[in-house]
This record gives sequence, C-alpha cells and structure tokens, in this order.
Amino acid sequence: MFKVHFSVVLATLFTLPVYSQETQSTLQTVLSNAPTIINLSANHPNTLDTPAIKDLDASPESDLIRYGRLLIIDTYKQLPNNVNNKLNCSSCHLNEGRVAKAAPYVGMNVVYPKFRSRNAKINTIEDRINGCFQRSMNGQPLATDSVQMQAIVGYMNFLSLNIKSKDDLQGKTGFVTINKELIPNAGNGKTLYAQHCASCHQLDGQGLYPNNTYMFPAVAGNQSFNDGAGMARTYTAAAFIKGNMPLGQEGMLTDQQAVDIAYYFSHLERPVFANKVNDWPQGGAPKDVRR
Repeated sequence: MFKVHFSVVLATLFTLPVYSQETQSTLQTVLSNAPTIINLSANHPNTLDTPAIKDLDASPESDLIRYGRLLIIDTYKQLPNNVNNKLNCSSCHLNEGRVAKAAPYVGMNVVYPKFRSRNAKINTIEDRINGCFQRSMNGQPLATDSVQMQAIVGYMNFLSLNIKSKDDLQGKTGFVTINKELIPNAGNGKTLYAQHCASCHQLDGQGLYPNNTYMFPAVAGNQSFNDGAGMARTYTAAAFIKGNMPLGQEGMLTDQQAVDIAYYFSHLERPVFANKVNDWPQGGAPKDVRR
C-alpha cells in the first residue's frame, strides 16, 4: 500500500520542530490510548478527496499529523486547559475538517496569512486557530510554538497536500451563500428548531453527551460557543445550517428557515466574550455581530 511520507513535502508546507525523544514517546503513548470517536458526519455528501490518515507511515512526522487529527476530533477532552466547553473542532468543521462548505481545513496552506477585518490585522493560521479556541471553544489560546499547535497545523497541511494555489479551492471553502437580506423570525425559528434540530441537540440546545461521551454538540448554554464566535452570528450560522443540516438531509431547508433557526438558537443563553467590544476596530462590522 502506498504510504505518504510527510517529510517529502515539509519544505513547501511548514517547518517541523525538532522534538525530544521524550516528546515523541509521549505522542506515541497518547495515540495508542486514543479513544474511538464516532464520526457522525463521515458520510457527508460534500466530503472532499484528501490524503488518508491510514496511509501515513510510521515516522515522527506522521505521528504529529495523527495527533493533530486527534486534537480536532476530541478537542475538549484532549485540551482541557484550553477548552472551557464541550465542543470539538469537528463539531463545526465536519468530517474531521474535510467537508466543502463546512469551513474545511483543506487549503488553509494557501489561504493564510491573510488580512481579517475583525481584528484589522494580517492573521497567520495560528492566529486563526487561537481565535477559535477563544471564541468557539470559549477558552484559552495555544502557545504558537507548542506541540499541540504544530500538530493541528500539520494535520491541516496534510489535508492540503494537493492544494497548490487558491485556484484549487473553487467551491470548497467557507459556507454556502445565504440571503442576508432576510429578516429572521425567532418564533418560527423555535418551531423549526424543535422539528429539525432538537432530536440531536436537545430542546434546550444543551447537546447530547451519553455517559460522558460526545454525540451531538451543545448549541446553547455554558457548554457551547460564546457570543463572540462566528456561529453566534445569525447569517453565518444560517449558512452552515443551510449547507449541512440536518445531517443526512443536507440542503432541505430554505434560506428563510435556516435564518430563522439560526437566529433562535444563536440567541439562546451562552457565555459572553468580553473582548468582542474590540472587534472591527476600523468599522464595517456585519449587521449580525453580537453586541
């Protein structure tokens, strides 16, 4: 079977840190004890064709990539010092970050660094990842030179081995387009949420975690994302819903239905991100930004 040796393409992707034998041994121990994670979005119809984890070799570089994948799919348990809720990165970045129009990780190697108006700065991929830890995970940033950060970036780069330029990303990034002129109806959103979402995310939005495992993520309350996260914005959440929900029935909702549902659950009680007052320092904040 063909084995992907990641070191062959390291020079064009990122500089791999030199780890001690103790660190490599720790990685191997963590990977050997990794839990089995049920991937409910494994059959998502928009899953992209990417290099496969199973084809990696036994090198330290490959162990780092495997560790990055583990951090993506079991985030809150693997990184308790950085995550203050019960979400995993793959709660939104579906099928391990490989689904088109579900903010896939594929192609981040050619997207970043880039200017982001939210903080009016050129952001590296590490900046973007830490923004998610502070907002979507309601937690604390990773040290940019940490094994954990390098593992996540390494995993993203691994998924992007076939992406050479932004031209390769047509139709793959971000979310579907949503009509942002639609006016949300919270009452209708509550009804639609009960019909299409509550069986998984529960009527109160607290998610489903049987026997302290992870099945369906919380979309409200203290175990969910804070109000500075992208998913707390009506039209961003609606675009995600429109393209990806309900699982197995992707695309069944109209723009208006998606907007109504998004407005309803995104405005349920959730943690407050105090630093959001500093967002969009040059103005131009989208109309659905939480204040």
